[in-house]
Amino acid sequence: MAPFSSLRSASIVASTSLIGESAIMQEIRYLIKQVAPTAASVLITGPSGSGKEMVASSIHVSSTRKEGNFIPVNCGAIPRDLLESELFGHEKGAFTGAVGQMRGRFEEADGGTLFLDEIGDMPFDMQVKLLRVLEDSIITRVGGRNPIRVDTRIISATHRDIHTAIQNNGFREDLFYRLAVFPIHLPSLAERAEDVPLLADYFCDRLPEKHQFHFTLDALDYLIQYTWPGNIRELRNLIERTSILYAGQTVDVEQTQKLLNLAIVSQPIERETLWDLSSPPSSLAQTSDDSEVSLSPTESKLKSTSSQFNNEIIFSDFPSPGEPTKLKDLVSELECRYIEAALKAANNTVSDAARLLGLHRTTLIEKMNKYKISRS
Repeated sequence: MAPFSSLRSASIVASTSLIGESAIMQEIRYLIKQVAPTAASVLITGPSGSGKEMVASSIHVSSTRKEGNFIPVNCGAIPRDLLESELFGHEKGAFTGAVGQMRGRFEEADGGTLFLDEIGDMPFDMQVKLLRVLEDSIITRVGGRNPIRVDTRIISATHRDIHTAIQNNGFREDLFYRLAVFPIHLPSLAERAEDVPLLADYFCDRLPEKHQFHFTLDALDYLIQYTWPGNIRELRNLIERTSILYAGQTVDVEQTQKLLNLAIVSQPIERETLWDLSSPPSSLAQTSDDSEVSLSPTESKLKSTSSQFNNEIIFSDFPSPGEPTKLKDLVSELECRYIEAALKAANNTVSDAARLLGLHRTTLIEKMNKYKISRS
């Protein structure tokens, strides 16, 4: 399958179009088309790994500045005492180690676009200096006195809740309004799951021919149902991991599950889920006063059987003190039993069972596939 976009940029590989045919992505492409020809500052928000830099580069190559440089700067990755020099440059002898004059990122992006990634991590004192530059379009190198006029478009991005940061005095409100002239919010991959096959094909097509592979239809369906806590970055990593282990092969559901599980061990959300499984889900817990809680027929059915389930099914099989056991196996068995009980009480309606267990529907489907639990 041919790539969905051509690649070009003066400084980085940038996509002229975003991959995906979901309604959300069509709207984002429309917003990019509208804002790209203007000089407006753009603030891109969205979870980590959702493709914010790709949106920024798409705006750049769709603008009248496409012949200029696209310069990305990660504000959270540069030590605070070096960030000013990185952005504005410095003169020789300005500080220890400044052995020569250096142009800053603003100067390098003159006539082009400066992408300030993770702007929410910028130190507060630097925010004041950045605001002044945005208002005047003039910089002064560290250790210098001569003002330098720059024509640089600013696109910024963050995965943080800027409004909360403003309330907590962690981010300047006036800078926010200067950066967010045109805001664009990028959804998580789970919110546009129908785009997963297109993205998977795109990443596969970019692999060397000898490392390419194919997913079965069932495997693709599994990927669509997966929650993708790491978003597009996680999908890209999965494709690379698969190309290493299954180059030239057709990858089925079981193999796909194993490949995803290679990364799951280190994900905090999975550790939290494992911890929650050590006690019955809150929806199965007994209430002290039944008259205070209004239950649906489905919830009432599950509640009426939960006591017997908890006491007879689980605890009757719990290992006696001194008996050898594997915690991992015990937790898996416990999780499997709760899923089966919830499905039974919900008349095999997955969405109702997921609600009773406090899980997202896609997460429950993933676990059902993992334990080979059918709906009947």
